[in-house]
Amino acid sequence: MSTASDTPVLDTLAAMTVDSIERCELPPDALVLTRIAALAASDAPPISYAAHIGPALDRGVTVEQLQDVLVAIAPIVGTARIMAAAANISTALDIAIVVAEAEIVARG
Repeated sequence: MSTASDTPVLDTLAAMTVDSIERCELPPDALVLTRIAALAASDAPPISYAAHIGPALDRGVTVEQLQDVLVAIAPIVGTARIMAAAANISTALDIAIVVAEAEIVARG
């Protein structure tokens, strides 16, 4: 039996993510790049990318590698999804910058 929560959807997504990471033997950078490819293929919104951009950057993933992923999957997912993904990644990077700046200001 589960306990009541104010954020049952977020809790479920977090648990699914933890379970997936624990069961996956890909190196961390490959895992996050694979997840970003899946986001592009599923036409995910910017907030989904925002949840992955921080961990990607923490693992040393570069903007060039993100671009390489989009280039690699372009023939499969199509131009429209790649352009949407590029825009959504850009928005996610902007969100990450705003959050980082707010954290710096909060620390004073």
